[in-house]
Amino acid sequence: MLLADRGYDADWIRELAMKKGAWANIPPKSNRSDPICFSPYLYRARNQIERFFNRLKQCRRVATRYDRLTGNYPAFV
Repeated sequence: MLLADRGYDADWIRELAMKKGAWANIPPKSNRSDPICFSPYLYRARNQIERFFNRLKQCRRVATRYDRLTGNYPAFV
């Protein structure tokens, strides 16, 4: 399943996902003329994934690995 933001609502992205064997769950833009299948319940998982990666980015120690000893990094993670 491909979870993306409304900015990625394009037919070519949906076709590429379908060729790769994935289902694109992207909210439709307001100017889309033909209706598409969209599940708001499954789209909520995207928010949890974004929050997880945002926490990793905020934790600079994980992102840049400033630990001097190799044993400290796995202990921190």
